[in-house]
Order: sequence, then C-alpha cells, then structure tokens
Amino acid sequence: MRQGSLALFLYSDALRGAELRDAAQRAEALGYEALWYVEALHYESFACGAHLLDATERIQVGAGIANIYARDAMAMVQGARSLHEFSGGRFILGLGVSHDALVREARGHAYARPLTAMREYLDRMDQARGLLPGEDPPTVLAALGPRMVELAGERARGILPANCPPEHTERARKALGPDAWISTMQHCVLCEDPERARAIARTAIAFYVAAPNYYKNWFRYGFDESDLEGGGSERLVDALVAWGSLEQIRARIDQHFAAGATQVAVNSIRCAEDGGPLVPRVHGHEVPYACLPDWELHAALMGA
Repeated sequence: MRQGSLALFLYSDALRGAELRDAAQRAEALGYEALWYVEALHYESFACGAHLLDATERIQVGAGIANIYARDAMAMVQGARSLHEFSGGRFILGLGVSHDALVREARGHAYARPLTAMREYLDRMDQARGLLPGEDPPTVLAALGPRMVELAGERARGILPANCPPEHTERARKALGPDAWISTMQHCVLCEDPERARAIARTAIAFYVAAPNYYKNWFRYGFDESDLEGGGSERLVDALVAWGSLEQIRARIDQHFAAGATQVAVNSIRCAEDGGPLVPRVHGHEVPYACLPDWELHAALMGA
C-alpha cells in the first residue's frame, strides 16, 4: 500500500453485475490505487471480489470487509488465497466482525464479543494454513476500538476503519507504529449547502448511527447519546462526513494523512436529481445502508 494513496470505497450491494464491472474499470482508469467493496446483504464477498478482479488489470481489490461469521476459517483462507493467486497478488483481505443485526438476526448465529471472536477466528485461520497450500494476501482488520487496533498490530498487516474522525487515525497510528497500513474510509458529499449536505450525509450514515460497534467508538472521541438523536447531531455528521467544496473535501482527506493514514478510501455519496438524499434500489428493493458513487467527485479528486 503506497503512502498517501487514494482508494475508492464502493457499496457494491447497490449495483448490478454489469454496473460493478463498470465501476471497477472507472476506478482503475481514474488512477485509484485500490477498490474496497462491502459484504452485507447482497453479494458474497469472494464471488464479488472475483468479479471485480476479473473486470480490472492493475487496481488492488480489497474485501472491506469479509464477515467472519459468513464462512469458517478454512474457507476464509481458501477463498483469500484463491483470489490472491488468480489475480496475481492484487487482492487484499479485510476481516471484520460485522454487527449483531447482520449476524444474529440475518444469519442466525450467536454474536460473540468482537475482540474474542476475532482473536479466536485468527487462531483458527492459522490452524487452517498448516493444512493448505498457497500464499496469503495481505490481511487487515476492521478495527475501531483500541484493543482491536492492538490485535491488528499483532496479527495483521494493518487496519481498515470506517466512520471514524481523523482523531481515530492519529490514535491508531500511535498504537500501531510507523509501518502498519491504515486505510481509513471517509464519506464525502460534494455539496456546499449545509442543510442539504447534512441531510444527504444523515441518509448515508443512518445504519451506523444505530450500530453499537460504531457509536460506542464515537463516544471515545467526545460524543454522547445526544449526538445520535435525529439521525446524528450536526457535530457528529460533520466529523464523519466531509461535505462542501472540493477543496474542503480534500482538506479532510489531508487531515487523515497528517494524522498518519497510509491510504484514504473515499466513499462518495451521490445526491438525487432533486438534490436530496438518494436511496439505491437493486432488484426492486431499497438498499438503505448503501450509497451510489459520485463520479464527478471521484474524477475531481484524481485531477481528471
């Protein structure tokens, strides 16, 4: 991972197959170093990763993240090594514990304490490696809290945090030391009208405002339960979502780099044609946790 590089963070669930190929090719053509994609309620992580890798030639493709509850540890090692081999080393494995609603309610699994679950899963992956041939891709953890960051420093190449202010990047860098990768996801809205920009931002972060893994982490940075009301207080929205002019968005990205980020993964949030929030629809269903990319912003960030 090149220091000071930009990646494109893609909510893959919001796009059909041909649209995913187009998005990956556009990201590569613009010069983004990496393309991160999600695993939630539509595409399976390794199948989606294979599709994106097949559509491209040079760009790194990262699972952001592969849910540890979606497959056993041996299957995770097999899938990651397969994509590493098939892509000529362009795949990055991001691992995460996901959320109670996506594990217990959607999958029917018991949702364990995140740190314990991740540590035990990494142990089982190590056991599986002893039985399997192949080479591992770089692995990062979706680490928010300090103990998960510490675990990543011991067992992974770095971290892929999301919905975090630059202060989180700074603390993580101090904890991880100078060599670990930090690719932090940053929401961005190219809109200079404060009321409209914050309305769009609240739509984009609505899932996270209700997710304990995230809001408990925000409380470490001076926020409290009052900041969760009404879809997020202005100060919370402004801390998580960079909005305004291109220069203002660049300034937030630069804050993460100054705080120690290796890479910033930009999640651009496209507005509806009427200027309001846009909720994607796929196969006739709303995907309320997802965003569609704003290609105008992505091109501008890359100087295209």
